[in-house]
Amino acid sequence: MLDLNPSERRELRARAHKLHPVVTVGQQGLTPAVLQEIDVNLKAHELIKVRVFDDDRDARETLLTRICAELGAAPVQHIGKLLVVWRPKPREQEAIKKEAAKSTPQVRRPRTPLPRSPARPPSAPGGRARRPPVPSGGRRRRPHP
Repeated sequence: MLDLNPSERRELRARAHKLHPVVTVGQQGLTPAVLQEIDVNLKAHELIKVRVFDDDRDARETLLTRICAELGAAPVQHIGKLLVVWRPKPREQEAIKKEAAKSTPQVRRPRTPLPRSPARPPSAPGGRARRPPVPSGGRRRRPHP
């Protein structure tokens, strides 16, 4: 199980705030299929939320500890029935992605000009309608009825 210092935990909690739960632990508990799904999502997203449908807080705490111990992850937050778990992405995947980005050339398409609108007769010099001057008070005032 990974350990996080308070500043890392705070930053991860902030990042997790906008996330939705991607894995649900139901009445069957933490089955091997659920563990595999958590592992797959940690590989893909690095930071995930897990929803647990169990009313016992202590059971949810032990569940969080078990998930983190078996998958080599760090517990970020346990709030209500949501567990936030973080595990850094494997280095090999990051290196492969960087190499793929370097090897593929960035090709830019030439920009096509937008079609022009038909010409309108200008109502004032410069082609724009003129606004009336602003009074010396600095803001426009409505006339009183």
